[in-house]
Amino acid sequence: MLEGMSFLIDRAHAYAAGAAEALAETLWPTRCAVCDEPGEVLCDACLRALPYLDWWRACPRCGAPFGRVQCSECNPVTLSRAGRDVVPFDGCASAVTFEEDAARIVRTYKDQGERRLAEPMARLMARARPPAWEPDAVAFVPASSAARRHRGFDHAELLARGLAQRLDLPCVSPLARPRTRDQRSLSRRARMDNTAGRFEALPGATVPERILLVDDVCTTGATLFDATDALRRAGAARVWCLTFARVW
Repeated sequence: MLEGMSFLIDRAHAYAAGAAEALAETLWPTRCAVCDEPGEVLCDACLRALPYLDWWRACPRCGAPFGRVQCSECNPVTLSRAGRDVVPFDGCASAVTFEEDAARIVRTYKDQGERRLAEPMARLMARARPPAWEPDAVAFVPASSAARRHRGFDHAELLARGLAQRLDLPCVSPLARPRTRDQRSLSRRARMDNTAGRFEALPGATVPERILLVDDVCTTGATLFDATDALRRAGAARVWCLTFARVW
C-alpha cells in the first residue's frame, strides 16, 4: 500500500514539474543565444556558423589561432613582459575564436545565467581536444567567491563537468577560489598583475599527475598561467589547458 502511494506521489510530482516547465516555455520560450530565434539555446544554423579555430594554423604551444609559424602571443618578447621565458602548460587549445557570435554565447552563459549553454559549449570543447592529450582528470579554473555568489554557479565548473562526462574522466576541484577582480575590463598588464600568485591548491587536495584544465575564455593567458603554476606546485606533472573561446 505504502509503495503504491509513493509511486503515485512521485508521478504527481513529475507531472507537476512537467506542467510547470511547459508553462514556462510557453510564456518565456527558449531562444538561441546568437540569433534569438525560439527553439534551442544554440540553434543548428548558428552552431554551424561559429568561428571555429583551425588547429593546423594555431600555435602548438599556446593555441593562438594563427601562431603556428610565428606566434604573437608566446614569443620571447611577449612572454618576457609577463616575467616568463616559456608558457607553463604543456599545451593549450580552444574551440572557437572570440568573435561576435562566440562573445554572445559567453555573455548569455555567464552574465544572463543560461546554464543550458554549458552542454553545447562542452561538446565543442571536447572536439577541440588534441588526441595526443591523455589526461587523468579534468579540473577547472575556479571563479572567485564574489563571482560565484553573483552568478549563482561556477561557469568553468559546469563546463568541466560536461567535458569530463564526454571524455569519461573524473572531474576534480583541486584549486582554491582566488581573490581577483573581474578580468574583462583590464589591460594585458593589469590581467597579469590581477592573477599573479592568486591561485593555490586546496590544503590536502589530491592532484592528478596529468590534468586537463578548463576555463571559458583565454584572453592573455594570465589566468591559465597562474592556475597551471599552482597545479605544478601541488604535484601535477603535465597540464593541458582547454577553453571554449580564444581572444585574438
